[in-house]
Amino acid sequence: MNHGAPADDGPGVIGVIGVGALAAAIVTGLCDGVDRPPQVLLSPRGAATAADLAARFPSVAIAPDNQAVADGAGIVIVCVRSQDAEAVLRGVDLSAEHVVVSALADVSLDQLAALAAPATRVARAMPLPSVAGRDGLTPVYPPLPEVADLFERLGGSLAVTDEDAFAAIVATAATIAGHLNYLGAIASWLGARGVPEEEAQRYVTATYGALAGQLRGGADLAGLTAEVATPGGLNEQFARQLREAGVYDAVDRELTAVLARIRG
Repeated sequence: MNHGAPADDGPGVIGVIGVGALAAAIVTGLCDGVDRPPQVLLSPRGAATAADLAARFPSVAIAPDNQAVADGAGIVIVCVRSQDAEAVLRGVDLSAEHVVVSALADVSLDQLAALAAPATRVARAMPLPSVAGRDGLTPVYPPLPEVADLFERLGGSLAVTDEDAFAAIVATAATIAGHLNYLGAIASWLGARGVPEEEAQRYVTATYGALAGQLRGGADLAGLTAEVATPGGLNEQFARQLREAGVYDAVDRELTAVLARIRG
């Protein structure tokens, strides 16, 4: 869902190092349908994606190398693979005036600060692909004003003041594939009972797509559950049986395992 084009408050030039799918979503959200989009400078890493973005948006340009991105931008967003972060950032001379934002799930703030020195205004953020449509909420730690403002343009920012809490929020993003598989299991169950596969998927996605609309703006999950799980009803039965089968315990256990991996 596109929440409309945000007004341009003049963030300066935004540099992006590492131009893959996530970087493309960020740039699209910043520029698509915006009357006065910010100037964006892309690294040549991810050449095909960078070329496509530059062709689509007049405010987007491609720098000859990573150093040129840093030289031309005030805010630098790092979207490379975690295992490449040290080599990439060690090869870039940053200044004390730079704001450096890491979109890497498992690079700590201390690690980022060491790699970005002498820049001291460093932050972690974990945007999802939905920022392309200026949708969703991006956690930012620490919530530097420049970084929070950047992600406000992309659907909203969630200010996080504790790195452990930030890591826990990041861990929850690992549930998306599992959630989609859950919906797929429901559709497959319908398919095994005579509903054509395409229609089964259409019904399930429409049902949960409509439910997603109720979740916008910080819904009360317990309250919504109580509304549909009428005592003695079918929803209450299904939810209870999942609980008794240990499904929710598994969610807790596996999220804890993901969090341990993020923390290293």
